[in-house]
Amino acid sequence: MVKGISKQVIMVKPQGEAAFEQAIFIVKDGAAEVTELELLRQAGIAAAEEKGRHDGKKSLYDAAAFLSGAGLVGLSWLLTVLL
Repeated sequence: MVKGISKQVIMVKPQGEAAFEQAIFIVKDGAAEVTELELLRQAGIAAAEEKGRHDGKKSLYDAAAFLSGAGLVGLSWLLTVLL
């Protein structure tokens, strides 16, 4: 439980058909002088960068994790059958 700490947050709710309901950004302590419009612009940029970072890599990582897990299960099964 956190006591005695107050943070500013920005909640962005997308328009239309989006994959998420809302995004929550926690504002740094020294950013009080920045305008609301600038904070929203920076939040939009951060969200776009995060989406771009995961677009092509996620499916590759998922496939690699699946194949390595399947390989370990197959190897374990093979060792139990042979030994």
